[in-house]
Amino acid sequence: MTKQEPNRYALMVDDSRVIRAIVGRAMHELGFETEEAGDGQGALDRLKQGPLPCVMLIDWNMPGLSGLELVQAVRANPAWSEVRLIMITSENDIERVQKALEAGADEYIMKPFTKDMIQEKLTLLGITVPSLIGKV
Repeated sequence: MTKQEPNRYALMVDDSRVIRAIVGRAMHELGFETEEAGDGQGALDRLKQGPLPCVMLIDWNMPGLSGLELVQAVRANPAWSEVRLIMITSENDIERVQKALEAGADEYIMKPFTKDMIQEKLTLLGITVPSLIGKV
């Protein structure tokens, strides 16, 4: 039996191309393969196509299907239960953070953020960070 390779695929969901690029660059530096969706519906369409990402980094405020609605839709589908969901947003009201976590988000990152903040959240969620493999 061979050891299964960890999932190194991440999906960034944000209506801002600039934010998707920033998050994508951080994730590439951490060793992940990435894909982007410009809105919640695009992300759902991508999930239906497969393969599933190990993590989705999701903006709260998007036109159409919001980040919160996307989290709820992902959590409503048992086939997607293994996907970790991290909200990345400028919304820092504790009630909104709680609402996102109650809806099924696994973690929450406030803008502005750094690559180290993303790495910390991934590690906290037990996601193998490829760039750290073999480092002490």
